Amino acid sequence: MVHINGKDIDVAGQSLMDFLNANDYEMGTFVVECNEEIIHKEDYKTYILRDGDVIEVVQFMGGGCGTSLMYRSIM
Repeated sequence: MVHINGKDIDVAGQSLMDFLNANDYEMGTFVVECNEEIIHKEDYKTYILRDGDVIEVVQFMGGGCGTSLMYRSIM
């Protein structure tokens, strides 16, 4: 089993790229950490998921509280 984002998933032996594609991750919107080390995009195809790996896929999110716009409208 591979521990991915807090869940145990049976994907050992699969490439990281195959896992990401099968789970609809949009390239360029996330970073992957494996066993506390960042995996570079160019290594996704060759990195093979192994039993016991701990993977975190961290997606980037935009947004904010909008206080600067609110502040400007008050001024």
